[in-house]
Amino acid sequence: MSKKPVRTVELQCPCCQASLTIDPELGIVLSHTAAQRVPDVNLDDAARLLREEAERREEKFRKSIEAEKRKEEIFDRLFEEGLKKAKQAPAEKPIRDFDLD
Repeated sequence: MSKKPVRTVELQCPCCQASLTIDPELGIVLSHTAAQRVPDVNLDDAARLLREEAERREEKFRKSIEAEKRKEEIFDRLFEEGLKKAKQAPAEKPIRDFDLD
């Protein structure tokens, strides 16, 4: 039994510049080699990004504290509204699954 040679196509990804080896007969990617990136490091930008991230975290924390403070008030209002609806609606016998058959 002789195997016929596997024909592959090597491509470069247009967005990330990775190297791809593709088998056209099977329509699959046989191998993938990521492109090497040279990091753009600017310490001023990194410090600014860290400060902005810290500000966002602090703002989220403040919002969560405010939400916790108002939680009791919100639940009280929801309870009052539900109680009001319950008093206005006539009392009905609940429908059970057994009753539907």
